[in-house]
Order: sequence, then C-alpha cells, then structure tokens
Amino acid sequence: MKIDDIAKLAGVSKSAVSLAFNNKPGISEQTKEHILKTAAIHGYTPRTVKKRYDSPLKKNHIIRFVACKNTDVITDQYDSQPFFRELLNYLTDIVRENGYTLAISSINIHELESNLSQLEADQESAGILLLGTDLPLEKMEEVESIHPNIVVLDTLFEASNMSFVSINNFLGGFQAGEFLYKLGHRKIGFIKSNERIYNFSKREAGFLHSLDKNGLSLNGSYVFEVAPMQVLSQESLKKSIASLKSLPSAFFCENDYMAISTIKTLHELGIKVPEQVSVLGFDNIYEANIISPELTTVQVRKDVLAKTAVEKLVQSISSNNFGGTQTLVNTEIIQRNSCIAFSSSK
Repeated sequence: MKIDDIAKLAGVSKSAVSLAFNNKPGISEQTKEHILKTAAIHGYTPRTVKKRYDSPLKKNHIIRFVACKNTDVITDQYDSQPFFRELLNYLTDIVRENGYTLAISSINIHELESNLSQLEADQESAGILLLGTDLPLEKMEEVESIHPNIVVLDTLFEASNMSFVSINNFLGGFQAGEFLYKLGHRKIGFIKSNERIYNFSKREAGFLHSLDKNGLSLNGSYVFEVAPMQVLSQESLKKSIASLKSLPSAFFCENDYMAISTIKTLHELGIKVPEQVSVLGFDNIYEANIISPELTTVQVRKDVLAKTAVEKLVQSISSNNFGGTQTLVNTEIIQRNSCIAFSSSK
C-alpha cells in the first residue's frame, strides 16, 4: 500500500497525506486524525512514524484486534463494509483514550493459530479483541490458547467461559416483530441470510417469538434466503417475489444490506416501498440514511459495543483477572420512511 492508496481511501490529496504523516502544518487537526486513522485501519504505518518507534512498543501498550477472513460475511474487504468500518473507528478511538495502541490484524481462518502465534512472537500484546461474528467456538479457543486475555466481539456462546460482548440480537428481532405488528401488519415476510451465524439465528428466533406472542405464524412462501452482504438487487429474490400470488404487507430483513437489496429488488419489479410493502432492516448502517426511501431499522449501538469490549479488556489487563463474562448490548427501533401502517386498501 502506498501514499496514493491512503489518499484515495481517506478522500484527500496526496499532499495532505504527506503533511499528516510528517506532522507538519497545513491541514486541520481533524483531517490529520482522519488520515492517520484511515492508515491504521488498513494496516499502513508510514516510514516517518516507524522512525519514531525504532524500539518496539511495550507489550502493555498494544491491544490487538483480530478479524478472521472466512465466509461471505467477513471477507478480505470486511473493513470497508459500513458496520465493521464504524465499529473499527470506535475501537481505535476508545483504545487510544485508554492509553493503548490498536494493532489491526486480518488473518485467514485456516492459518489463525500459526499466524497469530507469529504476530504475538514478533510483538506481544496486552490483550486481544477478537471479531467473532462468524467464527466457530473451536477457533476462538485456538486464540485463547495463545493469549489468555481475550474479549470476543459480535457473537456469543452461552456454554463457553470466555468473555463476550454481543448485540442483543434476540431482543432486536423481537422488537422488529412487535413494531410491524403494532403498525397493523399481519402478513409479514422474512428475508434471511443464506449464511447462518449466531447473530442471524438469534434475530430470527426473536422475530418468531414476537409472531407467536401475537398469534401469528410465518408463511413459508414469504420466506426468502439471500446473500447477506449485497446491496444490489438479487435475481433469485426477484424471481421468487415475482412468482407470488399475493404479497406480504411487510418484510423483516436480518440486516440492512439485505433490506436495501430487497428495496431495490421490489423497485425493479414495480412494487412501491412502503406504499405496497414495508421493509425493516437491522444494524442502522450509514447507507440506511441514503437509500430511498430511508430505511427503518433496528439500531445497533456500535459505540456502546466498542466501549464495553475495550473497557472489559482493559479491566482484565489491569487486574490480571481473566475470568469470563457475557454482555449483551440492547437495541432499539429507528423509524424512518420504509415502513408505514398497514391499510386494507393496499
């Protein structure tokens, strides 16, 4: 990666990147911080910065963030996806506020143990923040065998004694069902990921619990599986919806990517959102504000997720107490324009 690449990623000129890297006047402090953060997120350390740290950072100054490239959820470009990009930005800031430096490592899942062992041998960290979104428990345990001080982000295994900080996915799915029910929707469709991970399974369980509580059941002809991280119209979904004899009045989608993809698919079929079908997402990514209509979604407090995980890890580091705890961060509905009350005249 070169300065030109950082300039493109940060949306600034090459000269602005040079000024930031060399700590020279000519750009605002905010722009400088944005450039340095962009470089850090993409694993680029300027030579000028390297010179300031000719001697390795002490172990207790580094917290390592580890993401495992695995499925269609955590890809090579996971850090450019809105949810994870926002989460990394919060983590970088909160780690710095706590007096540490965040080292970001992306590792192929099949080389996790060997690569992480080598990274720790080269530069030992005080603790590890592991992105567990789509990781099986045995892979998490591999990381735990390398470093005892670990907090797993964005998933949870109830039968494990490791420390987890996760979204309250069940609550979010339940809130989605309750919200649509209170708007008068009774024929509710479900757009689910064809990649099943903990988060999606819990969202589905919470949603189904709400339907059951309100005396509803999910019509199998209104359930569709799609790729979870695409925002473009999906041909298989278009064909399935086009073949329906009647439409549901609303769709709950397991994340915002799927919701945006659904809106675009419906538009291509000439189906109006929300006039004919309401669409509800999950995650509240940036793009939820710029899609037309603006997306009603389940809010995930990524700032709280990051703050809770970092503080939990820092507390463990300072106390040398590696006992595991499990924390859920609650969700709420953000109401915008993609959902309206059901009208029998639809």
